Amino acid sequence: MDSLPQNLYTAAQMQRLDRAAIAGAGIDGYELMCRAGSAAFAALRQHWPRGGRVLVCCGKGNNGGDGYVIARLAQEAGLQARVLAMAPPDELSGDAARAAADWERAGGTVILWHENAGYLAAFAPDVVVDALFGTGLEREVEGRWRELIETVNAGDWARLAVDIPSGLSADSGCALGVAVRADVTATFIGLKRGLFTADGPRFTGQLVFDDLAVPPSVYESEPCILQRVSDRDVAVALPPRPRNAHKGHFGHVLVIGGAPGMSGAARMAGEAAQRSGAGLVSVATAPAHAAMLNAGRPELMCAGVSHARELAPLLARATVVAVGPGLGQGEWGRAMWAAVAETRLPVVMDADALNLLANNPDHNDRRVITPHPGEAGRLLGSDSAAINSDRFAAVDELLTRYGGVAVLKGAGTLIAGGARQALVDRGNPGMASGGMGDVLTGVIAGLLAQGLSPFDAAGVGVWLHGRAAELAAERGERGLLACDLLAPLQQLVNP
Repeated sequence: MDSLPQNLYTAAQMQRLDRAAIAGAGIDGYELMCRAGSAAFAALRQHWPRGGRVLVCCGKGNNGGDGYVIARLAQEAGLQARVLAMAPPDELSGDAARAAADWERAGGTVILWHENAGYLAAFAPDVVVDALFGTGLEREVEGRWRELIETVNAGDWARLAVDIPSGLSADSGCALGVAVRADVTATFIGLKRGLFTADGPRFTGQLVFDDLAVPPSVYESEPCILQRVSDRDVAVALPPRPRNAHKGHFGHVLVIGGAPGMSGAARMAGEAAQRSGAGLVSVATAPAHAAMLNAGRPELMCAGVSHARELAPLLARATVVAVGPGLGQGEWGRAMWAAVAETRLPVVMDADALNLLANNPDHNDRRVITPHPGEAGRLLGSDSAAINSDRFAAVDELLTRYGGVAVLKGAGTLIAGGARQALVDRGNPGMASGGMGDVLTGVIAGLLAQGLSPFDAAGVGVWLHGRAAELAAERGERGLLACDLLAPLQQLVNP
């Protein structure tokens, strides 16, 4: 089972949680800092038990204060601990100043980075602790701060980030010019949403969480609308089937796609809907493909469709439509898309169906759209760079413009629907290959057919898709194929 909490917070929310812990729960601020330092030091010892030389890079704020606590604890444990600071202790204030004073009283010394730029390499630490910036960083890292982060990243030592890798935006997950590339990040009280999307997974490394014994009343004071989808959600959404079940109980998915020469995408979507548990799956495709698709997967009911009017009887039998895999944007694809646009059935749209939607925008609350950043850029009149610069804002805008449920794919896929938001942190870089989106389309459609709400079908579907890719990549991520997900997918929908 996933051991991390499900709630994800913005930087502003984390500041309020910290204040609530201190003012509302009566936890002394320095005590909270010492708890954070102790938790981070425990993570250091757990991951690098033989790391005898520890260099702690301390900034000017409370994150730097955590670093001074870590250095003191390391020294007390008999390690060779050093502090490399961005400012002398007499420039610090509050709890950070107290932590620095305790470090110096314990016999520790402070080396200033701007006076000893070569110290890090000369000391040759086993572990570098990043305690430079906390969650409040909002502007690009420049000057000597950037130089230190680049030096930290350049060495072959291990790297432990305190609360968040310095240089990473806690809100957007984007690296602000440069960020520490941590092997482990020890984070506290609440999970920061930027750790899980955009650049976050690249810089965070393994995530360790400690709530610092903050009482539940603190969390109750800060409502949270963004949750990580977990294996617990999947188990609740997909309980064991009743012993008297039959295929009519689990819906009928109609996949529309496979323009001439693009049959594979429609087949993958259809098979994924089957493997995720749909009772029946039909595929409406170009006439030249129907017999071939049916021979390759006889459980699919394949119909060759030349004209949009031939979809009417197929739509009459369906409970869910998935449109886009291999659809194309030619005359055939446009005609199929226009026919689907008039249906009142729940619809999952991907690939060229999204490109056609971008050219014919409308608002439809019965629809699930699943764009990658490039498709999202076209839907919003921008580009993938703009989308990735603030993925949370992008998925909210997709929801506002197009309605229904929006799924913004990528590292840390985001799901938005109504007042609900979710994030999925499953998957791996092996998924950067053709056909993965077609499989996801089929999975979400298959779950919709089984009665899940559009939001739950999207969230659970993305989780299943990512987790299936993790299992399929046990032999390696490079060379992973979309069809490799189908076998583990069946295993995962039977928790």
